[in-house]
Formats: sequence, C-alpha cells, structure tokens
Amino acid sequence: MRVCLRRPLHSTLLFSSSSSSSSTTTRTSTTSPSRRLGRVCSQRSLSHVSASATTLRSFKLPTPPGHTKSQSWMMGSKNMFKTNSFAIPFSNSSHRHFFNTHTPLFSACSSKPISKIHSLPLQTNGFSSISHANVPGPDILESPAEYRLETTQLKILKQKLEELGMDTEICVPGQYNHLLCPMCKGGDSEEKSLSLFVTEDGGAALWMCFRGKCGWRGSTRALADSRSLSGSLNPITKVKIKREISVENLQLEPLCDQIVGYFAERLISRETLQRNSVMQKSCAGDQLVIAFTYWKDGKLVSCKYRDSNKKFWQEANTEKIFYGLDDIKDKSDIIIVEGEMDKLAMEEAGFRNCVSVPDGAPPVVSTKELPPEEKDIKYQYLWNCKEYLQKASRIVLATDGDTAGQALAEELARRLGRERCWRVKWPKKNEEEYCKDANEVLMFLGADVLKEVIDNAELFPIRGLFNFKNYFDEIDAYYNRTYGYEFGLPTGWRALNEFYNVVPGELTIVTGVPNSGKSEWIDALLCNLNETAGWKFALCSMENRVREHARKLLEKHIKKPFFDASYGGSAERMTVEELQQGKKWLSDTFHLIRCEDDSLPSIKWVLDLAKAAVLRHGVRGLVIDPYNELDHQRPVSQTETEYVSQMLTKVKRFAQHHSCHVWFVAHPRQLHHWVGGPPNMYDISGSAHFINKCDNGIVIHRNRDPAVGPVDQVQVCVRKVRNKVAGTIGDAFLLYNRVTGEFMDIDEPSGKR
Repeated sequence: MRVCLRRPLHSTLLFSSSSSSSSTTTRTSTTSPSRRLGRVCSQRSLSHVSASATTLRSFKLPTPPGHTKSQSWMMGSKNMFKTNSFAIPFSNSSHRHFFNTHTPLFSACSSKPISKIHSLPLQTNGFSSISHANVPGPDILESPAEYRLETTQLKILKQKLEELGMDTEICVPGQYNHLLCPMCKGGDSEEKSLSLFVTEDGGAALWMCFRGKCGWRGSTRALADSRSLSGSLNPITKVKIKREISVENLQLEPLCDQIVGYFAERLISRETLQRNSVMQKSCAGDQLVIAFTYWKDGKLVSCKYRDSNKKFWQEANTEKIFYGLDDIKDKSDIIIVEGEMDKLAMEEAGFRNCVSVPDGAPPVVSTKELPPEEKDIKYQYLWNCKEYLQKASRIVLATDGDTAGQALAEELARRLGRERCWRVKWPKKNEEEYCKDANEVLMFLGADVLKEVIDNAELFPIRGLFNFKNYFDEIDAYYNRTYGYEFGLPTGWRALNEFYNVVPGELTIVTGVPNSGKSEWIDALLCNLNETAGWKFALCSMENRVREHARKLLEKHIKKPFFDASYGGSAERMTVEELQQGKKWLSDTFHLIRCEDDSLPSIKWVLDLAKAAVLRHGVRGLVIDPYNELDHQRPVSQTETEYVSQMLTKVKRFAQHHSCHVWFVAHPRQLHHWVGGPPNMYDISGSAHFINKCDNGIVIHRNRDPAVGPVDQVQVCVRKVRNKVAGTIGDAFLLYNRVTGEFMDIDEPSGKR
C-alpha cells in the first residue's frame, strides 16, 4: 500500500527485523549512498513515504552494547531534514519501559491531558515484538539545500513564509516539509505538527497544522499571477485508503501487571480493561505504550496509543470512530466523554452506554456555518458513526469542564441537535477546585458521585428556549420587591402617578396635536426622574437645536427663566453661578445623539449609539423625538405598516435587553375634522402598530379655548398601559408654567409656579 505522507514525523523511530521472521521482512535498499527514499516498509503494514519525498544518505550506526556488528538499525526522527549523524543506544535489559516515544508510522492526534505518570520499568508478558535481523545500515537525509530552487519567486515565497513565522531553511520544493507551527508552537511537546507543501517551481505554498487544538491552515503565492497553486497542490486532497488492521499485525499484547497497576491507581479495574480490550504495544525494543483499541461491529478498525508523557498518536489511514462504539449500539440514552480514561471511568460508575471522541477538543467554538459532511474533517467520526447515533433520544455531553471541553460540547450539540442533548456540571473536588472530568470525579469523590452527576444532567441550552426555573431568582426578587422598580418609578406628579409610572425596559409612545407640549412634558418628566432617582438619559431630539434644548432643560431644573425677556415677566433671571451649576448638571445627566451632516438618521443608527450610551454612561432612558425626522427608506415590496412593525420591534428589544425606558414621539396624521379635543392613538401617522406594539400610550393635550377652561392646563391622557401593576387608563391634569417650562399638580402652592 502506498500513500503520500501527510502528517509530520514526531519522534524517534527505531525498528529492526529478524532473520527468524519468515512471514514478513523489512525492505531496505542497498543502492548508492546518494539515493532518494523510495519507501519505508516494516513487518507491521505501516505507512510509506512517496518516492520523491526525501534524499537519504546511508551510514552505519555504532554497534550497540551487547550486539554483534551484523545487527544494525534504521532510524528516522523529527530532525529528519537535518544532516546530523547520531547513534541510538540500545538497552540490553530484559525489561521494557512505559516510555515517551512516537513512531512516525502513526498519525499524531492531540487528546486531553491526563495526570502525570512517571516512566516505569514494566515486565513483559512473554511477547516479543522486536526481532533482530541483520539489515543494512540506516539512512540519514542529505542537506535539502542541494535541491532548493533559488529562483526569484522562491525567494519571495520564502520571505512571505518567514513573515508568518515558518522556518524555511529546511523546506524543499516539491515535497511535504514538517515544521514547528508558529501558531501553537507544537503544544507542550513542541512537536513539528505543521505540514508545509511548496510547489516544485517555488511559486506557491499550502500548509496545515495537524494538532487537534490548532488546525491552522492557509496558502500563499509568491507572485500575484502565479498559477502553480491549483495544479500542484492536488495531492493534499487525495482520498486515503483505509487500512485493514488486526491485533496480530499490530502486535498488541495483553496488559502487564505494572500497567494494570497504573490503571488501578485511577480506580479502573482489570475487568473493565479486559472488557474494553485495552492492550499494550512494544516500541523501540524495551519500551511499552498503552493501546486503546477501537472496534466497530466486533472488528478492529483503529488503535490509539499513549505513552508515559501523555502523548497520543493513532494508526495512520484508519477509520475515525468513537472509542467504545459497539457499547452504544441500539441505545436510546448515550454518554459522550472527551477521553478514553473517562469512558473507562464511566463504566466503573455503571454506565456502559458511553463513548469517547477520538481527537480531543477544539480550542474555541467555530464561528462559521457547519460544513457539509464530506468537508467536516475534524468531526468525521460523527458521520462515520451516524447510524449508531440516530436512535439516541438523550445524549449526555460529559466533556471536560475547561474552555476547550465546553467548546467541544457546543460543537457536538451543533451536529447532533441541541434538542436531544444534555450537559453535566462537574462537582468540586476540594474547597477551591472543581473536578475537570469523569475520571477526576471517580478518583476524588467516588463512583456514586459520578453516577449522581450523570443522573442530574441538565438540558443543553438552546438559544431562545428557556424554562421558568431559569428565572426563579428574578421572580423571587420581584415578589419581595427587591428587584427594583417593581411598580415603576413615580413621575413626580401625584395626579399622574395613579395612571402612569416609568418601568425600565418599556416603550412609551407619546402623541398629540402640534404645539400641545409633547416635548416639553417629556423634558419635565426627565428632570423629575433625575431628581428622584438619579437617572441619566440619551436624547435624540431632532426638532430642537442644542442651545434651545439646553435652555428649556435649564429653566426646568433651576426654575428660573434663561433670559430677561418678555416671556419671563417679572421673574428673576438665572444668575451666572446658577448657569455654571446647570451646565454641569446637563453634562452629567444628558447625552446627545445627533446627526451632524444633512443626512437623516436611521433607527438602527440611533439604537446603536443609544447602546453605546447605556454601556458607557449608564443611561436609563432614551428619547426619540419625533418619528417623522428619521430616515424611513424601505424595500419597495414592504408596506409602511410592515416597516413600522419591524421598527418598533427593534426599539422594544433594545429597551428590554438594556433595561432602558424609551419615549418615542409620533405626530398624528392631518386631522381634517378636528374640533379641539385630544386625538386618538389610532390617529398617529403611519400605522396602528404604534398603539398595538407599545407598552404605554400617552396623548398630551392643551386647552386653547379660554371659555372651556384655563389655557395653562395640560391634559395627560393615558390611553394604554400593558402592565397593570404600573398604572391604568385615565386622564390627569397638570398646570404648565410658561416662564420656566415646569409642569405642576393643580393643587400645588402658587408660590412654586
């Protein structure tokens, strides 16, 4: 079987062949020293390297102690592209060790961390997987510089790659180069997980990091008109042929007592290990690694290895599936965990209907749309196992409690369907720390607590779908009147408080015929709310010049006229000192939303600035005055009624989300047969949605006929109140002081006017 090398070669590889092994032999070349590596074969059906991959030079290793000169070794390492010659010492001990090594014949795969385990000398079980045949001496790579194309575009390409942090000194055009990823730095192990392909003409490059928690990928060209990328990078998309593997040809062994003891320290029993076919494998002669076997319908399809330094790698070109897949066949309830150790821990708590993901967790949740099945490479194991998952109606996502684990849970829920997913909350293992995963719960708190955690799993949250229990704290605070403004904030006028109070998060529509005092009444209301509750406000008042609006607010606040003019009568004008104090009050209380050019502001523009005012200045109220001064462009196919409905929905969502009360002034349409009475809310120009969608509807009306009543009397008609706790429908009458712009209760002493 021949496939192109895709994944980087991570660590030292040692293997040999014995003349006594008759079924399979190790192929090595005896051609000239300056030859290209045709392929690397072994007695274990391992991956090969393409014929154009690397240039090797043959040399002889020093004879290891206790061995004859006829015995020799073949070596490859993560320094494969360097020319340093080095010897590999070989221990003549009868023991093999659980050690830190990777064979480049397996594709490396990131997984979750497990507690530190020190290297231990482990006894074998009588199995010998390393034979000792006489083979030609090992090969070492020649310098890649002999084949580097020093063309102009290659130099440009190398410069671009170096700016991205890649070491291009060891890169050879026309082949896959394995480098340290500049994004993840190879993780704690500093593995060379970045696969970089440079086209033979040096015109383009493509790269990808194969660490599960990184996945950085990209491409670039040396020149803008280079055409070499599309044709030359086709090999990277070739479909890999799945290997047929078995326990025998992988030369897996039953676990020795020392590895069983290691699992026992993590409260995993020998019976659980045997049922899940956890085995061991000999590497480099006297070292052992744990082998987690992956089975599908009783057939071995993949194997994942772990050494004593918590490094993981898998058999190359095998099918990606869940670990423990056969345990969830035809199950309606299943559990998904993040690592093989957690799968074994779940079984100790009585849950066999559990599987583990094979590739660990992503660093963050992807912001992109879900890719199609054939392009969902990272989560291909889900699609390979979809027939096992289709019958599941309850899927408990028991991933790790860290950020990456939660990201994995979210990615799994996106693909499996949030409606059938549950999630767990890991308990505390001491006063300060929480358990990270299932195995920690088993080790620190026991199997009963782990079972309780799974039994108490919560529904996975679905955006926009809630349960009342999510709001019980808020409901309790509302009942005990500790939530704040349960009955609304009083307006400052006794006559009006019976009908209308200001509740955060609501929308009040204010209307009235022209010159009836709508804007003046709102300004007076804001002054009262600031005085009693310290509220701050954002003003989008497009009918007022800034200086005129400031004058009106200052007169209401200081209760003196701004000018010594005829409208003030004999009243004393505010002093310079009072003006300075008033200016500070204006600056502290109000924030202006204004369009400085001649364009009309849109409602989205206003709400975006209002959001900034809420977050930056703590604004509690927003005034939009009036509706007809906004830009109301809409699609040709959309009616004004539909537009108004969508616009008011946006305003209400802003108010609710930011707990900000919004006053929206809307003028009535032209009244042809008006006889002097207050208009109706349905008379507002544009749409009946103004009264249908608002929380409160108020009409401001001023008497203009001296024969009917005082001309300084203002009628506040409350025509709609959605929240009966905050008010009711009715009319309140106030007196308007034309000198200072104040509104007062009718029975207030005249001295306050």
